[in-house]
This record gives sequence, structure tokens and C-alpha cells, in this order.
Amino acid sequence: MTSSVPKSQLGSRGLILSVALIAMIGPFSIDTYLPAFPSIEAELLVSRAALSQTLSAYLVGFAVMTLFWGPFSDRYGRRRIMLGAIFLYAMASLLCAFATSFESLMLARSLQGVAASGGFVASRATIRDAFDSIGAQKAMARVMMLFSLAPAIAPIIGGWLHALAGWRSIFWFLTSYGLLALWLVLLRVPETLPVTARRSFHPRYVLGIYRDILSRLRFLLLVMSLGIGFGGLFLYIAGAPTVIFDFLGLGSDDFWVQFVPVTFGILAGSLLANRLIHQLSPIRTVTTGFIIIAIACLSNLAQAFWLAPTVLTVIAPIVVYATGLTIAMPGITIAALDCFPQNRGAAAAMQSFFQMLLNAAVAGMLVPLLHDELVWFVAGQLGCFLAAWLCWHLAHQFGSSTP
Repeated sequence: MTSSVPKSQLGSRGLILSVALIAMIGPFSIDTYLPAFPSIEAELLVSRAALSQTLSAYLVGFAVMTLFWGPFSDRYGRRRIMLGAIFLYAMASLLCAFATSFESLMLARSLQGVAASGGFVASRATIRDAFDSIGAQKAMARVMMLFSLAPAIAPIIGGWLHALAGWRSIFWFLTSYGLLALWLVLLRVPETLPVTARRSFHPRYVLGIYRDILSRLRFLLLVMSLGIGFGGLFLYIAGAPTVIFDFLGLGSDDFWVQFVPVTFGILAGSLLANRLIHQLSPIRTVTTGFIIIAIACLSNLAQAFWLAPTVLTVIAPIVVYATGLTIAMPGITIAALDCFPQNRGAAAAMQSFFQMLLNAAVAGMLVPLLHDELVWFVAGQLGCFLAAWLCWHLAHQFGSSTP
């Protein structure tokens, strides 16, 4: 087995870049093929509703397998899991490119989700293994700064590829992207989990770990804080058609007016987080992020009641929300993983599982419930913020003293 590398040797840009590229696999897999939906429907003779299930297949595969990849990485090491999962992702993307029926595309998309979750979970645990608490927050902020580019550029790349070479070229791109990530892991990512820290993968042991995780109130509060806080932003991402078409009266070519500014908000938050981590404690850094989110929500509420909906009035508060959320997320993420220092892979898996479930709840329940009026969207975001702040406050106040 490969021994771990000392933390002093892990502060390289290559490690952070590799982890960021692995994290970007998710947005690329979800968003890049959306512009090609009409062509895929015509060639595979499926409806829009049916083809949308290929996205659900990806998300379900991703969510469920996080619960397995985490313990795998605690048993066999982070690097080995990343290499295997990313290779599987590249092969699944290749299967998508060669799909000749709706059923084969569905299966390949499921395999993409299964594989993408492995790289995501293992890479997140690698960051925490490789750095101390403050260093991990700095590294996570830099990862998020790079990661934030993916949602903005993925649909643009997909549209270009589709126009130049057809929808299958999009999955050839994803195959190439997976191979690039694999190459970087081979070159730049050492094993960060010592052999002496490996854990059993016996089902009884794994179930015991998850039972312990689910019974740890502090961890659950932190995960809920992170997931619900992100839900306030994801409400506008999943509800982008309602925002663009109904609230702003724009067209199908105008989605950039929302996604590009939000991307800049995430970038700004990442840069600010990197600075604040040098100056403030982790708790104060997270609190600063929540204060910015509160300002965003109050501004959003004011514009919804007193101003006519325009690109500036509707989108600007979302950008500020994204900035504050990006400042708070690294500290909350690291605090949650630190609840289980001996099983960070399993903790990262459960964290990702809850995140995916909450995203699904926002898209499947909140968006349809609130889509009639802009003020209801604003109220939904405010509710997400208040619930996220309450979970963070409770975790900070008494969670550390609970079992």
C-alpha cells in the first residue's frame, strides 16, 4: 500500500487544481448537454420529459453512491478511489457518446453519476487530510473559486460543440475532460490517508459508522446549515426559467444575465474568503458570510415589494447572496468533516448525500410551489437563510457538547 505524504509537502497548486477539476465534473456533466436536448430527442425518438430523466438518473446515481464511495476511500485510500472513479467516469462518458437508444443513454448517464460521486467525495476528504483546519479552509476557498467557473461556461461549451460537431461531441468532450483529470491525479495528487488510519469496509462496521454520523447532532446541524443555505441559491438556479421568462420577460438566449453575474459573485466570495481566513477565526469568517447573506435577503425583499422587476433589481441580490454563501461554505464544510477525523471519507459522503437530497427537494417542491410570484421566490430564499443560520447557531452554541 502507498503511504501518505506529510502535510508539509501537500500545499501545491497542483493538488488544489486537481481537486477543483474533479469538483467541476459535476456541473459539466449536468449543464453541458442541455443545449443539445432537441437534437438528442430527434435522433433517439424520445420526448423532452423522457430525456429529462437522464438528468435524474445522473443525480440519483451520484447521491446513492456517495454513501459507498466514502467508506471505500476510508478503507483503500483517497488516491486509489479517485483514479478508479475518474477512469470509470471517462468510460461512462464514452458510452454516452456511442449511445444508440434512450435506454443505453440512461444507463450510461447513471454510470456517470456513480463515478462522478466517487471523485467528488474522495477529493473533498483529500483536502481535509492534506491541510490543517485553517489551511483546509484556504484550499477549499481556492477550489470553489475555480469550481465557480463551471456552471457559467458549461452550457456555452455545450452549445459550441453541438453547433460544430453534433450532440455526441459533447460526451467526447466529457470523456477528454475525465482523462485530463485522471492525468492530473496521477501526476499531482499523492495519497493523503496513512495505512495506519485505514478503516474496515465490513458492512456491519460501515453501518455502525453511518449510525454514529446520523446520531451526531453537531454534524447534522452543520450539514443542514450548508445544504439549506445553498438551497437559497439553488432555488434561483433550478427556477431560472421562471426568473428569466416570467419575472423578467426575457428570452431563451438571455440566461447568461443570471448565471454570469452569479459566477462573478461566487468568484468574489472565494477571493474574500481567502483573505478573511488569514484575518479572522473560522467562526467569524462563517458569521461574516451569513451577515452578507442577510443583507442580500433584505435587499431582495425590499425590491420585490417596492421596485419594478428588472435585471438589476432581481439579479443583484442573488449575486450578493452567492458571495456571502461562498464565504461561509468552506468553514462549515471543514467543521462538519472535523466531527469525524477518523472517518472523513464517510462524513464527506453523508454530507454530499444530504446536499443532493436537499437540492432535489428545492427543485421538485419549492420551485413549483413558489413560481407564481417573485415575492414568493424571495420569501423562499429568506426562509432558507433563516433556517441555515439557525442550524449554524445551534451547532456553534451547543452542538460541540452533544454526542
